[in-house]
Amino acid sequence: MSSLRNIDRRDLVPSSISQVRTNVKFELLNYFRARRFYVLLAITLMISALLTGVVGYYRPASYLSSQLGFYASWWGTWVTFVIVLSGIFFGGDAISGEFQNKTGYFLIPNPIRRSTIYVGKWIAAFAASSLVLAIYAATTLANGIYYFGAIIPSQFGESIVFALLYLVAVLGFTFFFSSLFKNSSLSILITAILFLFVFNLIQNLVAGLVQIEPWFLLTYGSQVIGNVLADPYPPSVSTRSFGPGATNLTSYNASIPEGLVIIAVYFIVTAILGLILFERKEFT
Repeated sequence: MSSLRNIDRRDLVPSSISQVRTNVKFELLNYFRARRFYVLLAITLMISALLTGVVGYYRPASYLSSQLGFYASWWGTWVTFVIVLSGIFFGGDAISGEFQNKTGYFLIPNPIRRSTIYVGKWIAAFAASSLVLAIYAATTLANGIYYFGAIIPSQFGESIVFALLYLVAVLGFTFFFSSLFKNSSLSILITAILFLFVFNLIQNLVAGLVQIEPWFLLTYGSQVIGNVLADPYPPSVSTRSFGPGATNLTSYNASIPEGLVIIAVYFIVTAILGLILFERKEFT
């Protein structure tokens, strides 16, 4: 008995890695038990089914004229939308839900660091999102093999890697806004508006009207996902004229190194800021 009394209480507390592993396990169980995972999966399968039907029936030239053109149209055009939805579904209320639903009161009094909660939730969200992304990639490959055979272009593998990196940054961004607000609906709504409307609008205005490279936007860096499937890779700056007055429209394309740097900076900055906010925010 005396030896047991001499055991440091810290030895009885699970390590941070063990706490993260446990948190990931239970977060994934919550995802699979809730409807959101299956709703997102249904949306992804619906997109794949619609593309399969439309391409199979109408056989558009943009999809079937070349192998890279097929993957650029099928994967490069739609995968960013799937990634944004994954970030909204799994990261939009990951932290704010702990405050709104008062579930954080059951976690914080325990000998567990907030950082392990944050990291565990992020890893679980990334795992669930990656599963959805893998299903969409599988349907893309199945159709690509059907139309062009089993030889898969290496650019598609690069695009998958870039898509996963973009997913990392999107989740970092959504976790930041989830930590910023205590209301789940507000954090989800703002994240959805930013990714689905605001960023694209700002990018078009800055590039088309102001003619400045929108290097400060995450969506601009995500262009590498689709651009890597183009042959040749799009130029960094291009100008085309349209309309009666021959108005010039300038478009910009991030190079692969530039796009990856933008994605990495967004993840590092937003993930750190989100963790700091979660560490300092009180459960009142």
